[in-house]
Amino acid sequence: MTVQDAPPLTLQIELSGSWLPVCEIARLTPGRGMAALLPGGRQAAVFLDRAGTAYAIGNRDPFTGAQVLSRGLLGSADGRPFVASPLLKQRFDLATGRCLDDDGVSVPVYAVRRV
Repeated sequence: MTVQDAPPLTLQIELSGSWLPVCEIARLTPGRGMAALLPGGRQAAVFLDRAGTAYAIGNRDPFTGAQVLSRGLLGSADGRPFVASPLLKQRFDLATGRCLDDDGVSVPVYAVRRV
């Protein structure tokens, strides 16, 4: 099998102990997010940072209820990657889901893998 014949790498997220294929890695643009529809109508915001690390968090902004975190801006604070909500600009740690601007608020975080 040559590189051209190899199947594309897929990003998967873990849900309740099972791995759900989300998209081909090549469809993700470093520094930008993508929304993924999950079973039961939930959504995940999937990101690929500029170093190539993938993250997945809940897409719902807990401050507004809108499904918009996938459209937020990526950044880092104290070496921690975050996404800033495009609406009210609260920042959410991509590794923990914790809001960096309000310790009492967080979003779900999903484990990711490349297959």
